[in-house]
Amino acid sequence: MKRTFRPLASTLVMRSTWPVFIDAGVAALGLAIFFTIVHMSTYWMQAPVPMVPISHSMRALPTYAAYSVVRIGIAYILSLIFAVSYGYLAAYNPRVEAWMIAALDILQSIPVLSFLPPVVLAMVALIPGHQLGIELGVILLIFTGQVWNLAFSFYTSLKTIPREMQEAARVFRYSAWQRFWQLEMPFATIGLVWNSIVSVAGGWFALIACEMFTMGDRNFQLPGLGSYLQTAASSGDLRALLAGLGTVILIVVATDQLVWRPLIAWSDKFKFEQVESDDRIVSPILELIRRSPLLQSLPHRIWSRVEEPLYRRFAASHRKAPLQAIDEDGGDARASLRLWALAVAVFAAVSWGAWQGLMLLRGISWSEMGMLLEGAAATFLRVNASLLISALWTIPVGVAIGFNPRLARLVQPLAQIMASIPATAFFPILLIGLVKLGGGLGIGSVALMLLGTQWYILFNVIAGAMSIPSDLREAASLYRFTRWQRWTTLILPGIFPYLITGMVTASGGAWNASVFAEYSHLGNQTLSTIGLGAQIDMATDQGRFPMLLLATILISLMVVSMNRLVWRRLYHLAESRFKLEG
Repeated sequence: MKRTFRPLASTLVMRSTWPVFIDAGVAALGLAIFFTIVHMSTYWMQAPVPMVPISHSMRALPTYAAYSVVRIGIAYILSLIFAVSYGYLAAYNPRVEAWMIAALDILQSIPVLSFLPPVVLAMVALIPGHQLGIELGVILLIFTGQVWNLAFSFYTSLKTIPREMQEAARVFRYSAWQRFWQLEMPFATIGLVWNSIVSVAGGWFALIACEMFTMGDRNFQLPGLGSYLQTAASSGDLRALLAGLGTVILIVVATDQLVWRPLIAWSDKFKFEQVESDDRIVSPILELIRRSPLLQSLPHRIWSRVEEPLYRRFAASHRKAPLQAIDEDGGDARASLRLWALAVAVFAAVSWGAWQGLMLLRGISWSEMGMLLEGAAATFLRVNASLLISALWTIPVGVAIGFNPRLARLVQPLAQIMASIPATAFFPILLIGLVKLGGGLGIGSVALMLLGTQWYILFNVIAGAMSIPSDLREAASLYRFTRWQRWTTLILPGIFPYLITGMVTASGGAWNASVFAEYSHLGNQTLSTIGLGAQIDMATDQGRFPMLLLATILISLMVVSMNRLVWRRLYHLAESRFKLEG
C-alpha cells in the first residue's frame, strides 16, 4: 500500500500546485505588461529627441529589446484590426472589390522607405512637442511591413468558404455578428495564425530600417534593437552585432514557444473536415494555460455576460428578416449612396494628390528617367527570379511539413524561428561575405531577396496543407493514388488558394527587400547595384523626393500590370474551381 500511495499523493499535490504557479505566472506577466505601459507612456510624452545615443553595452540590450517588442506588438494589433476590416469589406462588396484588391497589391509592394518621409513628417506635425509623434510614425511604418499578407489571407479565406456553410448560416438566419464569429473567423483562423508568424517577421524586417534612418538633412535614431544592430554593423563592432542577433533570436524563440505554438495547436480545431484526424498538434504551454483556473474562469465569465445578450438580440432582430439567396445582391439605395459619396471623396483626394505629384515631377530630367527605367527592369527580373526559386523548394517542403506530424514537430519550430528572425539582421553578415568573396550585389541581391520572400510562400503552403481535410487524404490512400495523382488531384488544388496568397505577399516582400538588397552601407563602404530599390534608397538618403515619387509610381505600374494579368485571374480560379465543397 505504501508503494502505491506515495505516487498517488505526489500526483495529487502536483495537480493542486501547478495551477497556483500558473496563476502566479499570469499575474507576474500582467504586472510586467502594466509597468511596461507606464514606462513607455512616460517616454512617449516627453519632449521629442530624434537622435538618441545608442550604447553597445550588453546591459542596454534588455531595454532596447523592450522598446522594439512594444513597437512591433502595437503595429501587429493595428495590422490585425485593419486586415480583418479591409478583407471583410473587399470580400462582400463586389462593386469595389477589384479596386480594393488592386490597391492592396500596390501598397504591399511599395517599399517601406517610400512610406517613410510622408508618414514620419505627418506624425511629427500632428503631435508636436512629444516623442509620441516620432514613435507613432515608426509604428505605422512597421504596420506597413506587417499588414498586407494578413489582409490577403483573410480575404482569400472569406472567398473560399464552402457554399453549404454559407447556406447554413442563411437558413439559420445568422446575423452579421454571428456569422463573423461562428463561421468566418473560425474558417480563416489557420491562415491568419500562420500569416501572423510571417507578419511579425516582416515587422522585424521593417523595424531595423525604421528605428534609424536619414531623411534629407534630418537624422532619426530611436532606442531599440534595430538601431543597435545598425550602429554595430556600421562601426564594425562584431561583438555587439552578435549580441544583438542573439537577443533577437532569444525573443523569437520565446515568442515561438509562448505564443505561436499554442496558437497553432489551438487553431487546429478549426480545420474543415468531417473525420477527425488522429494526429493532433500539441503545445505544453497551451496545456498549462488550460489548467489555469484564472484564465479559464475570468474570460468565460466576462464574455458570457456580453455574448449571450448580443446573440439573443441579433437573433430576435433577424427572426423576421426575409431569407436571402446566397447570390442575391443585398445592396439598397442607402448603401449605393454611401458608396457614391465615398467614391467622390476618394476621387477628389486622388486628383489633388495627382496634381501635387505632377508639380513635383517637373524637376526630373530625361537621364534620370532612363536610369529609373533601367533599374525597374533589373529589379523586376530579380523579384520574379526570387519568387521562382522560393516556390521550387517551399512547395514540397511545406506540403511535407503540413502532412507529416512527426516531421512537423521537428522542422516546424526551426522554420518558425528562422522565419521570425528579420532578414535585415543577416544582411551585414552576408554583405561581409560578399565583399570577402569579391562578389557584388548584382547576383547577391537575389540571395538577399530570398530571405524576404521564401517564408511567405512556405508558411502559406504549410497552412494550406494542414487545412486539407483528413477524410480526403484518407480517400486518396484508400484508392491508392499514385504520387502524381495525389499532387494533381488533392495537394495542388487543396493548397492553391493559400499558395496564391503566399506568392502575392512574397512578391511584395521581394520589392521591399530590394531596397536593402540593392543598396547597403557597410562601414565606410557603400555597396550598390542597378535597380529601383537602390534608387529609392539613394533618393531617401539625399532627400530627393521627385526621384522617390517617380520610383514609387513605377513600382505601382508594374504591380498593377501583374495584378491585372496574373494575380487577379489566379484569385478568380482559386475561388471558382479550388474551393472545398460538401
